[in-house]
Amino acid sequence: MSDPTPVIDDLHEEGEELDRLVAGLDEEQWALATPAPGWSVAHQIAHLAWTDRQALLAATDPDAFAAEVDRAIASLGANVDEAAAEGAAQPPAVLLAQWRAGRAALDKALRSLPPGGRFPWFGPPMSAASMATGRLMETWAHGQDVADALGAVRTPTGRLRQVVRIGVRALPFAYAAHGLTPPAQEFRVEVTGPDGELWTYGPEDAAQRVTGPALDFCLLVTQRAHRDDLAVRAEGPDADRWLGIAQAFAGPPGAGRPPKGGAR
Repeated sequence: MSDPTPVIDDLHEEGEELDRLVAGLDEEQWALATPAPGWSVAHQIAHLAWTDRQALLAATDPDAFAAEVDRAIASLGANVDEAAAEGAAQPPAVLLAQWRAGRAALDKALRSLPPGGRFPWFGPPMSAASMATGRLMETWAHGQDVADALGAVRTPTGRLRQVVRIGVRALPFAYAAHGLTPPAQEFRVEVTGPDGELWTYGPEDAAQRVTGPALDFCLLVTQRAHRDDLAVRAEGPDADRWLGIAQAFAGPPGAGRPPKGGAR
């Protein structure tokens, strides 16, 4: 049984980094449009705050969380946009304080979960490590939207390993989301981390593989950049198809981002 502490620590640091990016913004900057249609910087942070609250509820009150799942099903997913809009309508200082409090409470709950403990989620039940990985991926991805809106360039860190891992593991889900059957054979995935270390997944002798920078792979599987603008390469027809549909997030396939013109 793996210790969830390292990924919970990574989640904490990812939240702190995004916090530093938005803490000094004025009201006009909170209202800036992000690449997500209809979502401002405030919407992005409100969404993260709402999802943290859902995760905390799942970890501490499964029965109450079950009611949230029923509500989500009944709304056909509209509750996500509604919650983001409701949070974004608050004064930035209030929204920021709520997000900070929610992060702290979820951090404590994840660290307090008994070894081997699991709790419900909108998909399969989650362990503390799985939940922390998912929350980190989403924090990083929505943080990218915020950075793009502000024209900021974030320095990649070793925390990207968590996003890469969830992107690789989500391969079957990506196929299912498009009504497709995953390939029978595993791919080899080799991506280069920010410090030059090679992160590898799948059989070394796999007939098909995916290679490239870890940052670009993360931008691809979170659909924060168009494939044509990224230096991620596929060898083999199935691997190539995967790069066209890859997603690390739950829910239906997203629209992604339009190409800006040329791989990096």
